[in-house]
Amino acid sequence: MATTTIKNSKNENIHIRISPDSKEIIEKAIAVSGQTLTDFATRSLLSAANEILEKEYVTTLTDRDRNRLLAMLDADEEPSEALKEAFETHRKLIVE
Repeated sequence: MATTTIKNSKNENIHIRISPDSKEIIEKAIAVSGQTLTDFATRSLLSAANEILEKEYVTTLTDRDRNRLLAMLDADEEPSEALKEAFETHRKLIVE
């Protein structure tokens, strides 16, 4: 699961505009939670961001697919030409 570390530096700002109805709901949630607006917003935004990033970057395999992958990794066979080409294409297109 992806996680984000919060730096204690308070140099950055995010400004948003919301409807009065949304603001009222958020203020009620803040009052109930006992958090400050900054803590509530930071935790809520980071939670949503981590969920989105996890969906984007984490692949969940079925049991069948996991078993096939593990069998392929354990096999002594050389990669096929198609797999080698796919790897090269990936390497050229994806910058990590």
